[in-house]
Amino acid sequence: MDADGRVCVQDGMCWSWPLVSALVLCSLLSVGTVRTAPCQTCRRLTDSFIKGLERTANKNFGGGNTAWEEEKLAKYARSETRLLEIVEAVCDKSDFDCNRLLEQIEDQVETWWFHRQQEAPDLFQWLCIEELRLCCPPGHYGPECTECPSGPGGVCGGLGRCEGEGTRLGDGDCVCDPGYSGVLCQDCAHGYYREKSSNHTQPPCSACHHSCKKCTGPQDNKCLDCKPGWILHSNKCVDVDECGTELARCPSNTYCFNTDGSYECRGCDQACVGCMGSGPARCKKCARGFRLTGAKCLDIDECSERAIACPGLNEACINEEGSFRCECAEGFIRRDSICVENLPPSEDILNLDCV
Repeated sequence: MDADGRVCVQDGMCWSWPLVSALVLCSLLSVGTVRTAPCQTCRRLTDSFIKGLERTANKNFGGGNTAWEEEKLAKYARSETRLLEIVEAVCDKSDFDCNRLLEQIEDQVETWWFHRQQEAPDLFQWLCIEELRLCCPPGHYGPECTECPSGPGGVCGGLGRCEGEGTRLGDGDCVCDPGYSGVLCQDCAHGYYREKSSNHTQPPCSACHHSCKKCTGPQDNKCLDCKPGWILHSNKCVDVDECGTELARCPSNTYCFNTDGSYECRGCDQACVGCMGSGPARCKKCARGFRLTGAKCLDIDECSERAIACPGLNEACINEEGSFRCECAEGFIRRDSICVENLPPSEDILNLDCV
């Protein structure tokens, strides 16, 4: 620190500590911002601060004299110079929330650095939990850091997570792992069963057959109740054919296709107006441009059936599925809606002169 109370780093630049936050915020004007939860931001900031402590722990002044170096290092360890070096790198320039929080907690950071490190070595606990009240200890949640519901195995029985744990947010309800349910995640969820165990520990929950809502084992004949789209018969869940039982509701010009536990509505063939299945043989009625031939709706070849499908001079008829189009015959091009002979440019000009 110089005579004016400014902090000077090794590159010769001198800044006062209160300017650090302003410099940090100014650097954000040209970058995007990312918003995160307050506790996550505080944890990220303190984790980065601790890394800065580790990075500057063995600062070498290169004096060549061991006693002199030890004296300088002792002064540097709690110096404002070291604090500034750590703070300058604690937040990424693109991390708006971290930089904003750093600017707001300038006084607390100074207090911890100069007065509280010895009695409160855990910066995260002192700053984020006790001082700022942004976070909670593990196993706690909400504004008052209420204890999370716990049971055998720990928080949520060790089979889920407490909503909001570690933060001042959330309702503390257990969000159970897949396969588990209940207040403390001690029950098997729908579609799972409790395995048998030879010891006194509670066995895990395993998946039933995909058709079972409740079961006693993984096989398809161990069902006690079925998922929607299935019906129980002799301990097996049998697929309900919604298409055959008219339970399906499909829009016009589609047909019902049965699947395991459900059904799909698929589009009719282009030859159909309404259908009972896939292909031109399942039409209820033939679409325009198609004719029922035998059991199928087949394309009508308008070009061969109409005496003059294309009445324009020098036009040729091109058949298409369900329709046809008129194009200029080979050797002709369309000009002003009329097919004229496609002549080389020089011959074309001569013909025009003759006219």
